[in-house]
Amino acid sequence: MSGLRVSTLALGTGNFGTAWPFGATKEESKQVFDRYADAGGTFIDTADGYQGGQSESFLSEFLASERDNFVLASKYSMGTREMQTTGNSRRTMMRAVEESLKRLKTDRLDLYWVHLSDEQTPIEEIVRGLDDLVSAGKINYAGFSNFPAWRIANAALLADLRGWAPIVGIQVEYNLIERTPERDLIPMAEALGLGVAFWSPLAGGDTNG
Repeated sequence: MSGLRVSTLALGTGNFGTAWPFGATKEESKQVFDRYADAGGTFIDTADGYQGGQSESFLSEFLASERDNFVLASKYSMGTREMQTTGNSRRTMMRAVEESLKRLKTDRLDLYWVHLSDEQTPIEEIVRGLDDLVSAGKINYAGFSNFPAWRIANAALLADLRGWAPIVGIQVEYNLIERTPERDLIPMAEALGLGVAFWSPLAGGDTNG
């Protein structure tokens, strides 16, 4: 559990940028951002790998003097071409958070997700690194995105036993087509008091499922 409160709907910004085969220009992204903010939204979700870092760079301009009015979340694991490193290691984590803070032009992230499991880095290394980032004031809270339930439960227990910064939430794909989180991820989150953020709630507009 944590005291972090966010708006019911988050604004995912994976399409903010044109580095991928799909995406939106800065002007189009700004229109989306403004509509979300005007509707009362306050939870912005991005990642270092979104559009090769363009998503974070766009957001630095959109947030500007309004930074304190938003809960800003980013992720690491995928990396950027400039970093040339990926995965969950402490080395990647520490470099990734500094690069994200630089692109976002902010001194801290409200929430930092471990984006994807590399199926290699020990969970203790990840959780200890997140605790160090909280202690350093680089991030306020930490969570896991797209990880299996058993690894998240292990991380939450380890943080609790070691007195490290708690794991406060998970991020999973969940919609009418993709409902597998109902089997273990959502029940686990409820049992451990973790917040749950859903991505792709409209399944990318897929109507063939």
